[in-house]
Amino acid sequence: MLPDMSAPHGRGEYDPPDRVRGLPSWLVAQVARRSQLLVEDALAEEGARRQHYVVLASLAEQGHSSQADLGRRLWIDRSDLHALLNDLEQRGWVARVRDEQDRRRNVVTLTRSGRAALARLDKRVHAAQDALLASLAAADRRELLRLLERVIAED
Repeated sequence: MLPDMSAPHGRGEYDPPDRVRGLPSWLVAQVARRSQLLVEDALAEEGARRQHYVVLASLAEQGHSSQADLGRRLWIDRSDLHALLNDLEQRGWVARVRDEQDRRRNVVTLTRSGRAALARLDKRVHAAQDALLASLAAADRRELLRLLERVIAED
């Protein structure tokens, strides 16, 4: 069961004033917190974390990549990415090989096992999205996505 999302960190009573509750920034932050918990819980059932999913999805959609380029593309710190790739490689989900054109670079590729893991993780992430938006009709979900994309496009 999820913690009370109106409480900070799921603890105690949290009763912000109405002027705070009505702020779009506050509402979006609450939705983000709830969605992160749902996704984290869904991925944890597979022994995975959000960054595992992001790396696997990037390799599946954008193809193999040097380790450095992957880190830049996903805004993952070099040392964090190294540890993350060690974990993914240990699971057999990615492979790192020396680049034949530049022996200083490692090229990261998604393995067959990684593709299968990504398919399982996709199902879990989509189920978390469904849980997040369960109170909305399909048309409302599409409208919410359209509006969120529009807000983000303003950046």
